[in-house]
Amino acid sequence: MTTLFKVQNGQLVRAERRALSQERMIEDWVAADPSLLGLDALIVGRQVATDHGKFIDLLALDRSGGLVIIELKKDRTPRDIVAQILDYATWVRTLTTPAVYELAERHLGTRLTATFQERFGERIPEQLNGTHSMLIVASELDPASRRIVEYLSEEHGVAINTAFFNVFGADGSEWLTTDFLLDQAAVEERSERKVRAPWSGFYFVNAGLGDYRSWKDMRRYGYVQAGGGPFYSGRLDQLSVGDKIFVYHKGAGYIGYGVVTSPKMLASQFETASGPLFEQPLDGPAIKSRSSALDLAEYVVGVEWKRTFDADDPRTFRGIFANQNVVCRLRDPATIDFLVKEFHVEAEE
Repeated sequence: MTTLFKVQNGQLVRAERRALSQERMIEDWVAADPSLLGLDALIVGRQVATDHGKFIDLLALDRSGGLVIIELKKDRTPRDIVAQILDYATWVRTLTTPAVYELAERHLGTRLTATFQERFGERIPEQLNGTHSMLIVASELDPASRRIVEYLSEEHGVAINTAFFNVFGADGSEWLTTDFLLDQAAVEERSERKVRAPWSGFYFVNAGLGDYRSWKDMRRYGYVQAGGGPFYSGRLDQLSVGDKIFVYHKGAGYIGYGVVTSPKMLASQFETASGPLFEQPLDGPAIKSRSSALDLAEYVVGVEWKRTFDADDPRTFRGIFANQNVVCRLRDPATIDFLVKEFHVEAEE
């Protein structure tokens, strides 16, 4: 159960949970910014008509070319919405790459290739809809429906999850929070086992370079990082000492290969070979500004780098694997073969 407090005059004021009075507004919010649901995706359809005479609230395309069915509970009963989204999936799975292009360009009013390039900073995959997933959006879900979603995901590897919107209010202000029924990374991992190649033993890690993350610092002091909320920093929990990782620079290519040397910890507590990280000369000192709030703080995983490249000199090819998650398992054979050669992995081992 999520609890929210407002810090006011040095005191904590508990925010009261409220009913979502205008649930239909959520569709507008998510259509404008799917990252509200933790999705690195492009909305390519709204109220999409299926061959069954029904309408999908939102249809999104992720970086890998997979489709995401997003359905709001609205005034339907919880069990009805689970059955409804499964029915939508039976139609979505039949969409060919040309059909996705037609549907998306009708919604976007422009070329999908150009919009995808602008949104993700990389070329659109040649094949679209190789996989699809389902996301139910609700303020609550009854126990029976929760059990159904958990059963489909955990027992049968169906890519289905539920995102919850919670509204809180205090002193005339309102806040909106989101949470997931199941760990989204675990849902994707189970579904990938059914359609993708066996795991290679290598992990994919998003560098997430920006104001709070400097590749120069990561290379110099031996770590990778994530932060800005548990949805992002929590993905580092998947990495253990001894794991082999390839680091990806979004929209550019791969820039590092190394072996994990320490588990996730607060960046403020990370020890480099020369002492505490925050006491070292940093190219990106903004990492320190997030150290006061544990939920938003930057977290790091120690890495012994085997081979790295400058951020402006990445290793890539058209169609190379990329993912919106901070951490995931590398399975794409063409990408693995390319990276092993480019980063001299066989020679190192």
